Amino acid sequence: MAPLIFLLGTTLLVHATSRFLILSRRPWPVSLRAGVAVMLSATGIAHCVGMRAELIEMAPPGLPTPGFLVTLTGFLELAGAAAMFRVPTRPWAAGGLTLMLVAMFPANVHLALTGTDLPWYDTLGPRTLLQALFFAATSAVFVSSLRKRSTYRSPRAGRSHIRSRP
Repeated sequence: MAPLIFLLGTTLLVHATSRFLILSRRPWPVSLRAGVAVMLSATGIAHCVGMRAELIEMAPPGLPTPGFLVTLTGFLELAGAAAMFRVPTRPWAAGGLTLMLVAMFPANVHLALTGTDLPWYDTLGPRTLLQALFFAATSAVFVSSLRKRSTYRSPRAGRSHIRSRP
């Protein structure tokens, strides 16, 4: 539940700030990108420090070296969060993080199906909805960054490059 609070809280705070204080023309893409970055920073740190043991237990039994996989995904989340703030790396980070969320979903299903005495938000339905929301957020950052890149790369959009004969 904490990642959801980080995502929504940061997104809304940055949106309100950019909308009312800075008067940005594109507050939602920037706000969502900041929310995703803060959420992934928090979860990346949790992979390495806070909830490491619980995350290792979440891994499905067929995966080799779950400790290494938890550490690796934590570092990838931290690197992806940092890469969200650089225009050249933004689409790669958002796309990679979106794919990583898909790859990590079986661990969430495993926890929901085998865990005992889980809080309501760790059951399969709410956990699936949370993952879908996180997937939608990273996908939106990915699409937004591709649109922004295409406008930077084609300053002559609409102009013909064919010269007419005299």
